[in-house]
Amino acid sequence: MSLNAELMQRDQRHLVHSLHNPTAHLAGHMWVKGEGTDVIDADGKRYIDAMSGLWNVTLGHGRHELVDAAAKQMGELAYASGYCGNSNLQAMALGERLAELAYPNISHFFFTSGGGESTDSTIKTARHYFKAIGKPGKVKTISVMGGYHGTTLAAMCATGMPAYWPSFEPRMPGFVHIPNHDRYRYVVPPGADPATAAADELERAILAEGPDTVALFIAEPVMGGGAYVPPAGYFQRIREICDRHDVLFAADEVITGFGRTGHRFALDHWGVTPDLMQFAKGITSGYVPLGGVGLSDKVAAVFDRPGTDAWMHSYTYSGHPVACAVALAAIDILEREGLAARARVLGERLLSGLCDALGSHPNVGDIRGLGLIAAIEIVEDRSSKASFDPARKIGPQVLAQGRARGLMTRGRGDQIYLGPPLVSSETTIDRIVVTVAEAVEAVLPR
Repeated sequence: MSLNAELMQRDQRHLVHSLHNPTAHLAGHMWVKGEGTDVIDADGKRYIDAMSGLWNVTLGHGRHELVDAAAKQMGELAYASGYCGNSNLQAMALGERLAELAYPNISHFFFTSGGGESTDSTIKTARHYFKAIGKPGKVKTISVMGGYHGTTLAAMCATGMPAYWPSFEPRMPGFVHIPNHDRYRYVVPPGADPATAAADELERAILAEGPDTVALFIAEPVMGGGAYVPPAGYFQRIREICDRHDVLFAADEVITGFGRTGHRFALDHWGVTPDLMQFAKGITSGYVPLGGVGLSDKVAAVFDRPGTDAWMHSYTYSGHPVACAVALAAIDILEREGLAARARVLGERLLSGLCDALGSHPNVGDIRGLGLIAAIEIVEDRSSKASFDPARKIGPQVLAQGRARGLMTRGRGDQIYLGPPLVSSETTIDRIVVTVAEAVEAVLPR
C-alpha cells in the first residue's frame, strides 16, 4: 500500500469531509506540499493545481510575502474582537484599501470567514435594510439555477444546485430561483434578444412573488460552477429590473473577485454596479480564511440612521487581524504584478487552446469561460445537445484520466471546470490544454 493510501485510510477514521463520500475519499490524495502552481501528495507525485485549490489560491503556493505578513501580525496582535466598540489597524486598513478598489458606490465592508458566511450576511443585510426603511415585507431572495452561493443553511437555499438540497430539506421559505442564462442551453423565444429574455425571467419572478415581498437578487457575474458567461446586456437589464422594483442587487464575487475574470471585479466587464458585493477566496489567495460583504453607500446609510435597531449579526472572527494583514499583502501582489490583466491574457490563451484541441470533438458540446474561469461541457450528441446517461459517469472518468496525467481539477456531471492560478505561466496553461484534451480523448476516442 502506498503512503498516500495509508494516510487516507487513517484520515477517514476520524474526519468527516466536505461533500463526504467514503469511497471517493479513499481514492483521493493526502496533500503535503504546494509549489507555485503545483501540489504534491504524500507519495511525492506532483500535479498541476488547475483549480487553484477551490478557485482560491490565485497567487499560487508558497508566496513568502503572505507567510511573512501572517507571522508578523501574529507576533503583534493575534486576535481582536470585531464587535462594535472594537477594531484593529489591519481591519481598518483593509476597509480603506477595498474602498479604493471596489465599485465606486461601495465603500463600507463587513468581514466574514468565507463565502457561505458572506451569503448569509448579504441576505440578512438586505432584510435589515428594508426593515429600516419601513418595508418589512420585503424578505425574499431570488437567485439563478446553477449558481453557487455556499452551503450554510440560508446560502444553500440560495444555491441553485438541487444536489445540495435533499439531505437538508425542508429548505427555508422565501427563496426563489430563475432559469440559468446559459447561452448553450437556455431556450430563447423566437425573435427575442437572448440577454433580454434571460433577464426578464427575474422580472417575471418578482411580479409572481409580489414586488413588495422581494428584497434581494443575488448572482455570480460568471458562474463558477459551469463558467456560465451571461450574454451581452444581461446585467444591464438586471440592474434596470432591480431598480424598477426596488430590489437590491448583490454580486457574488467570491470566485470572480480579485482579478480572476480579467478585471478586479467582474461586473466591470459590463459597466454595472451592484448594491452589495460579497467576496472571499482570492482576497487572501486562500492562505487564511477571509470573506466579506461590500455595502453601497445607500445601503450602509441605514446602519447609522438614528432610531434604527442595532444590526444583531456577528462573527467571532470578523475583521480578524491576521486574515486582514494577509489580505493586504495579497492585494499588494495582485496590483504590483498586474494579475488581473494577466488573467485576461492567459484566459484567452486557455480558451483558444481548448477550442483548437477539442472544438471539433464530436462529444464536446460547449467550451466557455472568461478570464481564468473555463468549462468544457461533454455531450452524447452535439446536434441535439443530448447528455450522456449520468450512470456512465463520463465526466468523472475524464477527471480521473486527467489526474492520472498529473492534473487536478473539478467538475460537475459531464462538465469539466478549470480555474488555474493567476500566476500561471504560458507553459502551464498549454500543459493544462494538452492534458485535458488527452483525458477527453482517452474516455471518448474520436
